[in-house]
Amino acid sequence: MGKRVLILSASVGSGHVKAADALARAMRARSDVDEVLSDDSLDHTNVLHKQFYSTLYKKLSAMLPEFLGWWYETSDDPWVADKGRLLIDLPQALPLINLVREFKPDVILCTHFMPAGVISWLIANGKLEARLGVVITDFHFHAFWITRAFNWYFVAQEDDKIHMEALGLPADRIEVTGIPVEPEFGAPVDANAVLERHGLQPGRPTLLVAGGALGMSPATAVVRQLLQLDRNFQAIIVCGKNEEMLNEIVDLLKDRPGDFRVFGYTKEMSDFMSVASILLSKPGGMTTAEAVACGLPMMILDPIGGQEERNADVLLEAGAAVKCTEVTLVAHKLRRLLDDPERLRQMSRNARSLGHPNAAAEISRIVLEEPDRRPVVISKLREKALRKRIAAAG
Repeated sequence: MGKRVLILSASVGSGHVKAADALARAMRARSDVDEVLSDDSLDHTNVLHKQFYSTLYKKLSAMLPEFLGWWYETSDDPWVADKGRLLIDLPQALPLINLVREFKPDVILCTHFMPAGVISWLIANGKLEARLGVVITDFHFHAFWITRAFNWYFVAQEDDKIHMEALGLPADRIEVTGIPVEPEFGAPVDANAVLERHGLQPGRPTLLVAGGALGMSPATAVVRQLLQLDRNFQAIIVCGKNEEMLNEIVDLLKDRPGDFRVFGYTKEMSDFMSVASILLSKPGGMTTAEAVACGLPMMILDPIGGQEERNADVLLEAGAAVKCTEVTLVAHKLRRLLDDPERLRQMSRNARSLGHPNAAAEISRIVLEEPDRRPVVISKLREKALRKRIAAAG
């Protein structure tokens, strides 16, 4: 008899949902799965709770990114931060709990810490029998992701696993799989065909500017810099759902029709990443995972303090990115890269070494083929000992 798999995300940005979509697709491709339900957990809480997570995050990202960075660092307090969050989430979660009970899953995968905390509480208190996998969607393990009962954690890189072991989480339940992306990212493509389809020239350096699914980026300022770039290049500009940005950029580029292609929201990002020479973007977790799966180096722009800064650190340490601390440096840094094609090729190799294009399939294999084991449950006594150990380590 096949398994019933529930995948819970949260529409806080787009990355958590995209990771859930990739997992759902991988699960549905398996013969040992009877039914897959993938859902936004915030649709099963009240309106104010959903706005607290989703709308507030978007507004703070746009208006007060420095505050988000401060909050990220301040709240990264292992075995403490998750408690306060659960006090907020659990009273709002009855519709979500009812969904879980009605679906009767064998396996639950969570791509956001909110549903992970609720499901973990149910398991720890004997109110649910299901195996729980927590899928981290950034390149850093924040204390908000700590759950008190789980079967697996799936993380982006080895450093996360080492850090989590130091916090007291058992190493044999932490799998370094990478962040799940759609299988098109990293798959072979006919680059010449993609370029020619959009009226671009094969063999010419191709810059990809990504405004994100929600169009929150300094893309307009970047385009102004590209207009000052006195090198041979062509560029693809993706504005996401920001129509105002798209219209402004189209107007800026009206005198350069041969060198630029401008898109709003598009489903061709995997093709664009596969043919690009470098990606100019904010380093969101999913954007970063998709890029490295394609072996695409990045020019990091305007990272939000906290998780995006940590994602940037990973890329920079691996030699897979350069960073512009000011948008005024974009043209200057691109000149240096375009004048050194061997450096760009090495950055591409470095990016590919970080990539996990098969992460979704690997997570599916682990949760469906590994022998059943009881969940890890962190008792209050064990938690107290772990907190003392962390404090002693300084």
